Amino acid sequence: QVQVVESGGGLVQAGGSLRLSCAASGNILSINVMGWYRQAPGKQRELVATITSGGSTNYADSVKGRFTISRDNAKNAWYLQMNSLKPEDTAVYHCYAKSSDYPYDYWGQGTQVTVSS
Repeated sequence: QVQVVESGGGLVQAGGSLRLSCAASGNILSINVMGWYRQAPGKQRELVATITSGGSTNYADSVKGRFTISRDNAKNAWYLQMNSLKPEDTAVYHCYAKSSDYPYDYWGQGTQVTVSS
C-alpha cells in the first residue's frame, strides 16, 4: 500500500508561480510512476505531468514549457513547479502514484490552485 499527500496549492495572479509537493509513504519501492493530474469544475480529470522511476518525464501539451515535474528520492517526494500560470490552470491538483501493489493507482485528496486574471 502507498499513501500520497499533496500540499502547496493556493491563490496566485496570472503570470505567477506555485510549487506543489507530494509526499509518499508506505511501500515506496513499489512506485513506478509519479505524477500530477488536475480537475477543473465541470471537466474530467486530466494528466498534467508524470515522471517514471527511471526519470523519464511526460507533460500535457497545455503545460509544456511552463511546468516542471521533479522528484527527490531521499525524501520520497515529487514536485510540480508551475510558472507563467494562466486562469485556465485553475483546478484541483491531485498527486498520483502508480504502484505494483494493488490497487495500483493511488491518489491524494487534492489541493486547490486558483489563478486570477
